[in-house]
Amino acid sequence: MRRVVTGHDENGKSVVVSDGPVPRSREFTSLPGWVSRLPWATEPGERVSRTGEDPTPKVTSLLPAPGGTRFIVLTFPPHTAMADPAFDPVAFDREQRADSPGLAELIEPDGMHTTPTVDYGIVLQGEIALELDDGHRTLLSAGDIVIQNGTRHAWRNHGDQPVTMAFVLVGAECGR
Repeated sequence: MRRVVTGHDENGKSVVVSDGPVPRSREFTSLPGWVSRLPWATEPGERVSRTGEDPTPKVTSLLPAPGGTRFIVLTFPPHTAMADPAFDPVAFDREQRADSPGLAELIEPDGMHTTPTVDYGIVLQGEIALELDDGHRTLLSAGDIVIQNGTRHAWRNHGDQPVTMAFVLVGAECGR
């Protein structure tokens, strides 16, 4: 995946300051096909960097504080990958916690999770089901968008192809 970042030169003109792969990207060894990418992030009250300085190396939590953002791109392998006898859920959990601190700790054993964020998600490739508390599943396809308002949910790829989704998480004060 390619990431292009703009900024300004010393004369204030807009320029491309970075053009290359997403530097914070991980293909999981514990679950082949699971890929996590963090193309960009902002912190609450942070001013836009005019130089296009990459904030991702400093991110210590994938869960943004209120007013902060995270741009995350995930590829979900088909559900059969987790049913494979070679799948080690303990190793996957360990890898998730290393890759996605702050967020991974909120994921329940069945994949359900709730975050104090408003999430804008778009399916880039494939079909995936959004499952909510009541067990209802809504099938989403490439081009579909979802707005998550701090709700408990899980993503289910019951197809036979990987699914790639882009998410912008906006830290919020969520209440029930």
